[in-house]
Amino acid sequence: MAHAAPASHTVTGEITQRRTPDVFSARTHAIAKVVVPVVLGLVYGYWAAAIQRYGGPITGWNLLLGFLSALVFAVLYGAVWHFGPRLRREPHAALWFAFTGCAAGFLISLSGYSVLWSMWLGLVAGAGAFVITFYRYYTHEDAAGHRVA
Repeated sequence: MAHAAPASHTVTGEITQRRTPDVFSARTHAIAKVVVPVVLGLVYGYWAAAIQRYGGPITGWNLLLGFLSALVFAVLYGAVWHFGPRLRREPHAALWFAFTGCAAGFLISLSGYSVLWSMWLGLVAGAGAFVITFYRYYTHEDAAGHRVA
């Protein structure tokens, strides 16, 4: 059986702006702005403390490193998440590059590798984050940084 194809928007002259449905409420999004950085910070802090411990006993300095790493990571992640969308796509992607590169480089430096090796791996991780975020922002925003529907 043959069916008629639906007319395109250009033929009918109808211009509509398509948006994906918002599954979660505004309250859920507000809670997520606090919970996500805290949870990721705790995971990062635990990871840093576990790497620095080298399988030995848990010490007070080890706990302090873990909590300070978690605090710094959560604050910086929250700042990048909050202030990043206010930037144009290039600086926004560069901000994620710097954050990801520093976070990865710090964890690698805790594992006992040299500073140069930590720097290179941090740059590689940051470059990967830059490519991914720049591609996402380039395909989802116009040149002024406004989201395209």
